[in-house]
Amino acid sequence: MTKKLCTAVMGALLLAPSAWAVEDLTTAELVSHCAKYHDDTAAEDRIFCIRYIQGFIDGAVATDDRVMNSVAGQYEKEETFSERAMRTRLGSRLERYGATSYAGYCLGDPVPLQEVVEHVVEDSGDPKLTAAHPLARELVYATLRTRYPCE
Repeated sequence: MTKKLCTAVMGALLLAPSAWAVEDLTTAELVSHCAKYHDDTAAEDRIFCIRYIQGFIDGAVATDDRVMNSVAGQYEKEETFSERAMRTRLGSRLERYGATSYAGYCLGDPVPLQEVVEHVVEDSGDPKLTAAHPLARELVYATLRTRYPCE
């Protein structure tokens, strides 16, 4: 009897969507937290907003660094003149703008997290932007591309 109960519970857990998939954070959910960013009494919402944006940036930098290392590893093999030219140009862009430059935004020198959060909070109050970007990651990405373009 206990074995059947355990099997039924495990089966139910495996069929539950939250048990087997990571759910996307919607822009509406992020806005619900970031809208309280300036409210000193809403500490949990402020922290959620800040940490989501910080996690987005950290993840992007880590991923871009890994991609750049993989690309560099491929070019370390015997290469043609054009491959070498591409690699050296790739390296100089990376040095100038940082790993995120290939994602379409450049944070360059360390930018205070508070500054980035302020921009995202401001953009999250724009109904056109939030409608155009239904997922939170899309809104944050759009803000970074708009506010921190590579020059």
